[in-house]
Amino acid sequence: MKIETILAVGFGGFFGANLRLYLNGLVNNSVTFFSLPLGTLAVNLIGSFFIGVLFGYIQNYQIPIYIKTFLITGFLGALTTFSTFAYESLLLLEGGEFGRAFANIGLNLIGTILMAYFGTRLWH
Repeated sequence: MKIETILAVGFGGFFGANLRLYLNGLVNNSVTFFSLPLGTLAVNLIGSFFIGVLFGYIQNYQIPIYIKTFLITGFLGALTTFSTFAYESLLLLEGGEFGRAFANIGLNLIGTILMAYFGTRLWH
């Protein structure tokens, strides 16, 4: 693997992870009336939309491989957070909050797929 690829993923991951931290806190502190882990849902939906936008763009236009690696693997890979989604869902299930757990699971799974689809549609 080339050093340029490693650096692209690393720098993208740095920015994506910090944006995730910021957005997650912003959403969780702003929306207190809804009892789901909305910060995680928000970053997963936003990241899925933008990965759709980028893949739609890439189908129509050429971008350098290191920019693609920086944005998709690094930035968006670090912005979205499937492992946190899984853990938060597990906590809800273990706490007997089955309705909230399944709402969280459904919103994340269906929502992220829909957002990726909507992102790709911007270029068609």
